[in-house]
Amino acid sequence: METIRITNLRLRAIIGANDWERDHKQDVIINIKLKFDASASIASDDLSDTVDYKTITKKVIAAVEQSEFFLIEKLADVVLNIAMENSAVKKAKVRIEKPHALRFADSVSVEIKKERDD
Repeated sequence: METIRITNLRLRAIIGANDWERDHKQDVIINIKLKFDASASIASDDLSDTVDYKTITKKVIAAVEQSEFFLIEKLADVVLNIAMENSAVKKAKVRIEKPHALRFADSVSVEIKKERDD
């Protein structure tokens, strides 16, 4: 299986449980790893035979920028489900980082993954 990586997608979202976090969008950094069979797209050199990462990214941007979740776990699950909408994706992994969540740390992150049963 081949891999597509969407690396360090920087977006802003309402995320967190504190009062001030509910009022102000914060930075989140999203990394998505997609596993798929690229043999058809390699043979055809045709976008319709591959996983269109631009379409996935646009859906992620729309979902994240409209979200108002308390937990980054929930946001990661939403992004993971968007990644898995394309039936050609056999496995996906999503990591969401919340920079400045802890005073002395660069970020806090959650990573979740899913694999298709078929």
